[in-house]
Amino acid sequence: MNTLVTALGVMLVSASIVAAQGSPAPAPAGKAAAAAKSEVRGKIKSVDPAGRTVLLEDGTRLMIPESVNVNQTDLKPGATVKASVQEKGGQKVVTSIQLN
Repeated sequence: MNTLVTALGVMLVSASIVAAQGSPAPAPAGKAAAAAKSEVRGKIKSVDPAGRTVLLEDGTRLMIPESVNVNQTDLKPGATVKASVQEKGGQKVVTSIQLN
């Protein structure tokens, strides 16, 4: 009888360990949202004096970090923009940009 109880106990512990290892923990929602990337297209309505914030005609505001190379003279109202952006803290942060 003791052998049967011990065997059942070992089987239950083994099953619990396998079940716990079988499914990884889900990623936190904040990290998944922070990593969301998208593409934005539009026409520039205005540019801040430092050339790091661009407002498009549709109201979209793009933040351009210093790590992104862009010709400041091309950032002007009326220019067409195609930018890859990443949502960070509720802002659209440019990761790459093309101007026409």
